[in-house]
Parts: sequence; structure tokens; C-alpha cells
Amino acid sequence: MINLYKINIMYIKFISLLLLIFPSFAFSFENIKIKIDEFSINKYEITIKEFKEFTERTGLITEAEKTGGGYEWGIGWEKRTNWNYKTPYGETPNSLYEPAVHINYFEAQKYCSFKKGRLPTFEEWKRAAYIENGIEYEYPSGNKPKDMNTQDLLKINKHQDVTKLRSSLNELVAMGGNVWEWIDDIKGNNSLTAGGSWWYGSSKTKASGAQYKPSNFYAIYVGFRCAFDN
Repeated sequence: MINLYKINIMYIKFISLLLLIFPSFAFSFENIKIKIDEFSINKYEITIKEFKEFTERTGLITEAEKTGGGYEWGIGWEKRTNWNYKTPYGETPNSLYEPAVHINYFEAQKYCSFKKGRLPTFEEWKRAAYIENGIEYEYPSGNKPKDMNTQDLLKINKHQDVTKLRSSLNELVAMGGNVWEWIDDIKGNNSLTAGGSWWYGSSKTKASGAQYKPSNFYAIYVGFRCAFDN
């Protein structure tokens, strides 16, 4: 006679072993598109996993890889050896769902185009970040800064796995803090970034905190997400 109790126990142990060996077995990541008026935008910043899949398909080698490393602010901008999107802090990341950083504007643009999207305009980015149900807020988190990966809030002092951060307006994640995001707004050789990063306080997550950076610049603080025409 079949002992169903023993079979169930064996099944539970087998699943537990799979989860221990392959943690991702229990988690299926999808960077869904959130519809905002006439466009959609990625729920999360583009992750290491997503960007790696893109480079494997296209053969793209980033400038940070070509030049031996990416930048961090020290005494001015300092290049860090082997810092690139695969190893953002020079070593294997804690999670492949950390944002892809050390990516310049042009590389971000190529990724979005490959996904049949584009970088968002600043007007689109602001609409997604600060307006929900017709009400405009000061921060991506609402009327007050909260739950954002900035120095004065979470105080983690580095970027985080995007799936570990809370969603805010329009169910988007990390429109404020974590990493700056490239915007399709160019002035000369510079492109706009918005949302602030973990290195700044929450005041930089306001729309007024957006900053232009050289379009060919890449650093630990800068990532991106894509927009799509509906």
C-alpha cells in the first residue's frame, strides 16, 4: 500500500533542496511595462541580468569594460579597476537583479532600442514619477520622502536589488533613489539624468534635482529604464 504521507514528506524535502541549490527556482523575474497615458515604462530599473542577456545577444562591449573600469566619486571622479555592469563594485554582485550601472547614455539607448523601446523623455519620466490619478506629488514616494534608497532614508550606502525595494506612485520601483536614470534629453554633449541615487539625499529625487551628465559618462551611480509607445 502506498504511504502518501511519506511521499508528501519526500516531495517537500525535494523542493526544499531545489530552493537551497537554485534560489531563483522560486522567483520568476519580469520587468513589466506599466502603462502611463500614451506610453509605458519599465516597472524596475534595467537589471544586470537583463543587460547581460542583451550583450550576449548583440555582442556589445561597454566602454567601462573596454577601458578597464567605471567611475566612483572620491577626490574627483576616480576610475575603479574592473567596475562594470557585470561586477559593479569590482566583484560578483550579491544579486543579478541589482540595476545595471556603468552604462553610458548611448549604451542605454541601444538596449532600449533592442527591446523595441526608447529612453523616456523628461516629461514622460516626470509624469510617471510624480503624478498618480491626476494628483501631482513632490516626490516619487508621494508628498513626503519615504522608502527610497537614499542617504537620509534607507541609508544602505549602495544600490540595491530592485526587487527588494518598495513600489510607490504608479506601482513603479525606485523612481527615486537607488541609481540615477538616463533621460532622452540632450544638450550638446550632455544628457539628463533624473531620480537621484543612493549616494544623495532625498531632495535630489524631486524633479528639480535632475542633472545633466556627459552622454559618454558611466559610473556606479547611473542606470536606466525604458519607455515604450502604446
